Amino acid sequence: MRKRTGKTEDDRIDTVDQAAPAVPAPASRSAGIAVLTRLIVVVAVLAVAGGGVWLVTRASAPEASPLTTEIPALQVKPADVRPGSVAPAGGAVVGGAEQQTTPQQAHSRSTGPATLSQWASQVAAVTSVPARALAAYGNAELAMRADQPKCKISWATLAGIGRIESNHGQYAGAQLGADGRPSKPIVGVPLDGSAGVQAIGDTDGGRYDGDAGVDRAVGPMQFIPGTWRKWASDGNGDGLGDPQQIDDAALAAARYLCAGGRDMASPSGWWAGILSYNNSTEYAQKVFGLADGYAKAAQSVRNQG
Repeated sequence: MRKRTGKTEDDRIDTVDQAAPAVPAPASRSAGIAVLTRLIVVVAVLAVAGGGVWLVTRASAPEASPLTTEIPALQVKPADVRPGSVAPAGGAVVGGAEQQTTPQQAHSRSTGPATLSQWASQVAAVTSVPARALAAYGNAELAMRADQPKCKISWATLAGIGRIESNHGQYAGAQLGADGRPSKPIVGVPLDGSAGVQAIGDTDGGRYDGDAGVDRAVGPMQFIPGTWRKWASDGNGDGLGDPQQIDDAALAAARYLCAGGRDMASPSGWWAGILSYNNSTEYAQKVFGLADGYAKAAQSVRNQG
């Protein structure tokens, strides 16, 4: 997991976020409620985060995992690109839907899959990213497109992060289920200040990471427990926010990247966002290469009906 790479990867979550208390859901969200309620995903257990329910929590109470030699990020080569010079390619429009259009009713376009689940299945075939993970990344893009349209966060960027952090919820042999949860909780190494990791004392009493001594990053998008309390999100519409559930984790990551009115489609905004997630140039170059590759591979899906 990322804390074993020897990079300053845990710097992706700043110390302010670690200590910040959970903030209430934004007020005056009636418009957001109406829009997000329409973003119903055709996956058995997947629904868009309706009603602006961002900050809810669920404790998975996992056991602290043993150390493993598997490090997903080591298998990824950094892109040869200068930070801040360019943003990754834009991805195919998720589900064939225009902004604020219900994916499963997006027939105004002449080409492209009609539903998010169809899009995810087709993109999975050309990217080797699990369709269930793609549905979560696409769902997060649609939710943010409605809630913070100026951010322009792409599913491909979220997929790049998900690949590095947990191999799309498949870290250490885990399998991503239809419910969006890994077959076993994904819990990182102890953040105890040993070689290559930051020292972060316990902030959750072991509620999320199973470790009452120090914190560990948790879930498919590897949130520090203290940070999850601030950005906890409900991406599947079950009224709960669970860092182990990939819809929730992907939406929380998207919200984190869009903080402060950031434009994730601009070179400066994209690099600033990724470096805020993980303050490592090599990490950001890896995410860039993955996001760019995923987006370009998925462009062919525009012409599949």
